[in-house]
Amino acid sequence: MATRLVQIHMKAHDDSALGRFWAQALGWSLSSEGPGVTSLEPEGFTYPDPTAVCIGIVADPSPKTVKNRVHLDLATTSAAHQADLVARLENLGATPVDIGQGDVPWTVLADPEGNEFCVLEPRPVYRDTGPVAAVVVDCTDPRAMARFWGEAMDWTVHVVTDECAVLRSAKGVGPYLEFLRTPDAKTARNRIHLDLRPYPGDDQAAEVDRLRALGAVDIDIGQGDVPWTVLADPEGNEFCVLTPM
Repeated sequence: MATRLVQIHMKAHDDSALGRFWAQALGWSLSSEGPGVTSLEPEGFTYPDPTAVCIGIVADPSPKTVKNRVHLDLATTSAAHQADLVARLENLGATPVDIGQGDVPWTVLADPEGNEFCVLEPRPVYRDTGPVAAVVVDCTDPRAMARFWGEAMDWTVHVVTDECAVLRSAKGVGPYLEFLRTPDAKTARNRIHLDLRPYPGDDQAAEVDRLRALGAVDIDIGQGDVPWTVLADPEGNEFCVLTPM
């Protein structure tokens, strides 16, 4: 049995407007599963596929009060591409934001609802990821996160240090999942979280039990009676285990 990361779930006051921003930012297609739910995936994409981690945006009236612990890093291929992408994103409604990054070669922006993200300088490691270089999660113990997430999913652990842990699909495609050490403790429900999906033919309940045995705990975020299971990893980051597909 195994799971894999298939999408990130993002809360928004206006899911349609935020969806339009990210669709234009990434060059992805936009669809709606119904009122309050907007989905994004690459053009011509057959879901689920490890070449991309899709984005699901869900309407939620609660305000954003703290810096997100999960954000996207966008890839670029040259200094000119980085500058052009930053300018294009600002024209779409992104704004520069200071999260204490100091003098760094990447640019930190916030989307129209204040969600932080980074436009990276060109890095060879991200040359084949697509527009999303990495899904980045703040944590206090990258080694512990590598142990949990390396067992939770069938992704390969590439780097483990005191400062970061890096995973990627075992197929060697798509974005990376990175856990970066931060001194800040988690203080609120994450407005962006990971969604995992077991493979066809696997048992969702058995997979959830396996994740609990690894250190995940059940958590109630007001989800009610839904076909997915909401858990939290050992640092309290919420994630969902969807039905197999």
